[in-house]
Amino acid sequence: MTRPRTPRPDMTSDVPFRAPEEAPFLARHANGTLLRLAAGGLLPARWFAPPPPSNRAARRGTLSLEVVSHCWQYSRFLAYQLSALAQFPPQKLRVKMTVFYAQEDTQTQALLDFFAQKAVPNVEWNWQALPKAALFRRGIGRNLAARATKADWIWFTDCDVMFRAGCLDTLAEQLQGRTEALLFPREERATPLLSEDDPVLMRSAAGPALVDVDDQNFTTRRIDRATGPMQITHGDVARACGYCPTLRLYQQPADHFCKAYEDRAFRWLLGTQGVGIDVPNVYRLRHATKGRYRAGSTSGQLRGAIRRAKSWLSERLTAPRAR
Repeated sequence: MTRPRTPRPDMTSDVPFRAPEEAPFLARHANGTLLRLAAGGLLPARWFAPPPPSNRAARRGTLSLEVVSHCWQYSRFLAYQLSALAQFPPQKLRVKMTVFYAQEDTQTQALLDFFAQKAVPNVEWNWQALPKAALFRRGIGRNLAARATKADWIWFTDCDVMFRAGCLDTLAEQLQGRTEALLFPREERATPLLSEDDPVLMRSAAGPALVDVDDQNFTTRRIDRATGPMQITHGDVARACGYCPTLRLYQQPADHFCKAYEDRAFRWLLGTQGVGIDVPNVYRLRHATKGRYRAGSTSGQLRGAIRRAKSWLSERLTAPRAR
């Protein structure tokens, strides 16, 4: 299928959920700190949610995967994600590509309209418009998708991740007969931190088009747990547990794109850091300025400088030492 599906009854574009009233700033800050401490092991997860179901289907054959991504003013990244699916379509897996977005983001809307016209074997496009305030909290969209999915597995990711040649077909082989609640790829291929005027981002910002990358600009990075864009969840677990639905803060709307602390809480509620699997050609475009900060703002510039410094230090600490 090439066109976006009509939104499901529990995922409508008009009123996709009934959000609780937003708490005052100090209360949100206190609740967020408490949840982060709890998810770090301070409190038992069972105080907050029941355990995931133990009776999970060990499915084999041609499996289905739903990929769930969010995009707010990041169409230059999303273009690479959708292009990779179009250029390297899976042969052994049926994929539904779900993108949560806001209609006010006209560049993302134009990009989605462009890809909606492209028929890709074994790929179904599924665009889900949300109010901005709901989009800004990724836990909301992820919970909607988790509850509604009909897929065997669901991959919660970010729009800066690409699934290139052989990635999804190898994943299909790795998923045969598995029943773990949460998996993740052991490695990713990532860029250095990209500035806003990097040629890669300038190319995709020119307008809706199929784009690709020079893989010489990527280096291999190890992954040790199921972090935000690398959460591959068993479909039975997703339908039963949702995505942090009992943690009220993570289902509240926000006035800006929020840092996704939910992934740590999600692992805590599932009782696992995830199981690593070997999946090749998972690529990620790393960027210095996060989308939750306004372009050119002091906070965005400061955060970008901090990210560059941390990245520089991390690369120095992990680089092989000369003998």
